[in-house]
Amino acid sequence: MARLTKKQKEARAKVDKNKIYSLEEASTLLKEITYTKFDASVDIAVRLGVDPRKANQMVRGVVSLPHGTGKDMKVLALVTPDKEQEAKDAGADYVGLDEYLEKIKNGWTDVDVIVTMPAIMGKLGPLGRVLGPRGLMPNPKTGTVTMDVAKAVAEVKAGKIDFKVDKTGIVHAPIGKASFSADKLKDNANELLTTLMKLKPTAAKGVYMKSIYMSSTMSPSISIDTKIG
Repeated sequence: MARLTKKQKEARAKVDKNKIYSLEEASTLLKEITYTKFDASVDIAVRLGVDPRKANQMVRGVVSLPHGTGKDMKVLALVTPDKEQEAKDAGADYVGLDEYLEKIKNGWTDVDVIVTMPAIMGKLGPLGRVLGPRGLMPNPKTGTVTMDVAKAVAEVKAGKIDFKVDKTGIVHAPIGKASFSADKLKDNANELLTTLMKLKPTAAKGVYMKSIYMSSTMSPSISIDTKIG
């Protein structure tokens, strides 16, 4: 087991493992325990009382974080020629069709989000093995398969993220950067958690939000009160 650095020990000492913090307290504390020289990402992990193996308990959605993610999201717009300028004007980093389909076929996935049109989804089907494991397959439910390409691109650039419960019942999502103010981290986290509450499946029984943890890259995790709002 790797030895802890002095700063890592200091960070762990500041987090009371027996305490459940409020969202406001956690957001403030997180900034105190993040020592990375780079602008660390801040993430939330929520354990849900659902069985993701059952279709009626799958939790998936999108949320527009009020203060964005702090990350410059690279967007690929796979569109027909008549939509190319629209996508470029909205801020898409890569715009085109056949040439990018060929690049993806050869293993290129250097983007964060792919936006496309309903008519193009048939061409993406064969690329599922490349895009699926990386979470890049466009989906109408997340707004990435649409005729309003400009709106979809602009929303992603502004901080819209999609999330999905994994096979262990946990939702992992980015909520900003360590350079954000505590208030901005709190606002973003609250928006995500509120959205998750609204998505509670009717088939889910018992406690829905079992635990919530906030952490930044290489920081200890902070346990957050599951009673929100």
